[in-house]
Amino acid sequence: MKSRFLNILFLVLAISTFAQEADSTAVQKDSVVVSEKNNGIVIKDTVLEKKPYNPLAPSKAAFYSAVVPGLGQAYNKKYWKIPIVYAGMATGVYFYLKNDDDYNQFRDAYKRRLAGFTDDEFQGISDDRLIDAQRNAKKNKDYSIIAVVVVYMLNIVDANVDAHLQQYNISEDLSITPNFEVNPINTQANYGLSFRFKL
Repeated sequence: MKSRFLNILFLVLAISTFAQEADSTAVQKDSVVVSEKNNGIVIKDTVLEKKPYNPLAPSKAAFYSAVVPGLGQAYNKKYWKIPIVYAGMATGVYFYLKNDDDYNQFRDAYKRRLAGFTDDEFQGISDDRLIDAQRNAKKNKDYSIIAVVVVYMLNIVDANVDAHLQQYNISEDLSITPNFEVNPINTQANYGLSFRFKL
């Protein structure tokens, strides 16, 4: 009883899936015509240009981004990423300059104290605290430089990867088909499922 129910269930699923595939192929035959003369695809009187494969596009995009940050994104026509690249680098430069000013203030105040002056702007702070503040400002300066370099490297990697991904034409033909067969030796039902993905 249970095996008959499973057989009927898979048979219904198989018939409905095959019917949907037949309908989709009929629609595709009516709406999509491939034109080899123009080297493009015609979809209901609309011509979509096929881009030829360019194996040097990723290296060009990476080179452009290495020379001028954001130029690789412009080469890939991803203009919205350019402000992100410059904002990341500008943020790192801003914090570097701010920490450099703080470091110079702490260092100058400490030098004046060593020279015997007591009129610096950090009256309530001890000498040890000024030394710690100099170390922290110097450490933050180093982190800011690292952040700028990381954003610069990510800019190059992003341009390269984006140019690679633009080369792929991923089809939307993704289908799962149930399969129902009867084994001729023992007359038992064999169930299967096929998954199709076209690139």
